[in-house]
Amino acid sequence: MGSSATASELLSLRHPIVQGPFGGGLSTIELVSAVADRGGLGSFGAHVLSPDALIETASRLRSRTSGAFALNLWVSDHDAGGIDVSADAFADYAARFAPYFAELAIDMPDQPARFHERFEDQAEALLEARPPAFSFVFGIPSTSILEACRARDIRTIGAATSLKEALALEAAGVDMIVATGFEAGGHRPSFLARAEDSLISTAALTQIVARRVSVPVIAAGGIVDAAGIAAARQLGASAAQLGTAFLACAESGTTDAHRQVLFDPDRVSDTVLTRSYTGRLARGVRNRLIDELGAREIAPFPVQAWFVSQLKAACARQERDDLTSLYAGQSAPNLAYRTVAELMSALTSGAASAPASAA
Repeated sequence: MGSSATASELLSLRHPIVQGPFGGGLSTIELVSAVADRGGLGSFGAHVLSPDALIETASRLRSRTSGAFALNLWVSDHDAGGIDVSADAFADYAARFAPYFAELAIDMPDQPARFHERFEDQAEALLEARPPAFSFVFGIPSTSILEACRARDIRTIGAATSLKEALALEAAGVDMIVATGFEAGGHRPSFLARAEDSLISTAALTQIVARRVSVPVIAAGGIVDAAGIAAARQLGASAAQLGTAFLACAESGTTDAHRQVLFDPDRVSDTVLTRSYTGRLARGVRNRLIDELGAREIAPFPVQAWFVSQLKAACARQERDDLTSLYAGQSAPNLAYRTVAELMSALTSGAASAPASAA
């Protein structure tokens, strides 16, 4: 169907490039501002932040860049069984993780009052912070939140893993839709069907959605270079979102051990979809955490994510990559750049000559 405005026009971007948002401490002010300064959309994964921290993050980003950035939240903040966890249930989950805590020589933490921030509280803070853009996954915010965004000139970007989800986002009035294929690293943000039943390739989903919605489509999944951006735009995308390529940059908040894996073609070619990391389906490099936890009963989100976050922190301190999350997309073997400056230079030289789409 197409739109009269492109994603670049709606977001005031010089280049049709969106940096994928990373949660769990992987997003940094340095990464987001570096992308924004170079004409792309920087994105900060804020779903683990408290409302106060979210507001502070937006303020810090404004002080670092005059470019466009998005704050990203998870609309669904828990799965069934992931809230109001009983003491007995917590003890059962803790027992499953106890051997790993012992191996890493870290204490088993006490049960928290809540395993994840409430989305409604975060959304209220986001409206107060007024970022240039609000991107979200795992659902659609309420009509009142979307209307409040429009009243504050906050552009809204929703993620879809199927045509039905894209049509639902369009009907809700979002400004742009990310069509994310199963090749993508990180989480599969499905919300109308099981993630395992919403595994459509980026190429197929992009062209299907772009022909049926009237808002700009941003292609995501398996895109790490200028050729990928050009291909996405040929299929009807208005812009492309890159996650793994930016995660590999020195400015991201991941560990050196993770980066070493990302630049090891042999290891990073073995990515799998797993619920081991958080209880929700995500793509990462196969390691001991995936192999062992994936063979056991997984705790619901965000309980699983909370326990694994303790293992991740310990692995970061000990420079280990066996009991931590190693997010990566399927095109990671083609990673070539280690800084935002190098990556954006390579992307924009190719993207500049790519055919612009009205989608």
